Amino acid sequence: MIESQPLLEILYEDDWFAVINKPANCLSVPGRGPDKQDSILYRAEQEFGEAFAIHRLDEATSGLILVAKTHECQKRMYAHFREREVKKEYRALLRGHLQGQSGEVRKPLRCDWPNRPRQIVCTDEWSKDSITFWHILDYQDNTTRVRLTPHTGRSHQLRVHMQSLGHSIIGDEFYDPDYSSADKRLLLHAYRLEFRHPFTGAWVAFVAPMPF
Repeated sequence: MIESQPLLEILYEDDWFAVINKPANCLSVPGRGPDKQDSILYRAEQEFGEAFAIHRLDEATSGLILVAKTHECQKRMYAHFREREVKKEYRALLRGHLQGQSGEVRKPLRCDWPNRPRQIVCTDEWSKDSITFWHILDYQDNTTRVRLTPHTGRSHQLRVHMQSLGHSIIGDEFYDPDYSSADKRLLLHAYRLEFRHPFTGAWVAFVAPMPF
């Protein structure tokens, strides 16, 4: 039996979907085994009676995640994400000083099969095009705070792309060569989502307050 969990931090809710601020180190959907059942989707099912996944965030990443209350909403939002009609913005803290004001990373990715779930930059037949736009917000000591806008949505895309620039996201146990168990969390946050409401047609935007 799964013990009762803290209530979801619901930032917006209507008849069709809810916008939730996911904490770091929390699964988006249940994994395999009874010890992996607790997740945003599981908690949403307890809260709403029925809930359906629309998209996912890495377990280590915090921030905005959408949960549908109906199958029809899930279907329509799937289409929005598939057609890249959802604008996504992340914030991250990188090691070192990234040079320049803004830029883009266009490097194909695929799974590093012997080291799953890690991903690697690769140009073989199994790789997928991956594009990330970045913009520097400020420097803090020997770190760089950046805005990250993914054009594609590959697994671990932002984490691998930043590592490929020589500036890993702080607290990344997979890709940060200076990772320490003293790091409390991955400093990557899904900060903003914008899209056309799947039923009303209104353009909506949501922001999750920065936790770091």
